[in-house]
Amino acid sequence: MTAALYDIPLNKIDGSAASLREHAGEVLLIVNVASKCGLTPQYAGLEKLHETYGERKFAVLGFPTNDFAGQEPGSDSEIAAFCTANFGVQFPMYSKLVATGPDKHPLYVHLTAAQPETEGRAAVETMLRGYKIEPTAAPEVVWNFEKFLVDRSGRVVRRFAPDIVPDAAELVGAIESEIARA
Repeated sequence: MTAALYDIPLNKIDGSAASLREHAGEVLLIVNVASKCGLTPQYAGLEKLHETYGERKFAVLGFPTNDFAGQEPGSDSEIAAFCTANFGVQFPMYSKLVATGPDKHPLYVHLTAAQPETEGRAAVETMLRGYKIEPTAAPEVVWNFEKFLVDRSGRVVRRFAPDIVPDAAELVGAIESEIARA
């Protein structure tokens, strides 16, 4: 399964062709992001994680999606400008893609199959229902800012609910544990 993760065709936010192969050997936190979500301030915490652990072969990778309540309507260039201007984002950002449903991008097909359980999902489902939003069915991504932790060999090892913030003890602990496995 690891070769498949690194070989999935992607585009960077500037439109250039890419894959995750350039991140082989790094611990990755893959996050579906959105600019008009109540969770958007997590960009700042994600950037802090990237800065804190980047020298230890760790990277946050952002994948904009417009799958949830139309909260990422912008073009790739608008998204990039927003992230830089508002949050100083320096971590790699990729072109907008679909993270859930029948048109789901192969990256998210891979991620959700490799780690179908989302830690903390029930609380997010309850919150969404409180807003009269019916959550996606597991193993689909439940909302913006869901986080997939990938080890150095490309294996998806943990998956965290959107409301688990970047500085949450369980997320930071999981990242540090994977980094330490050098």
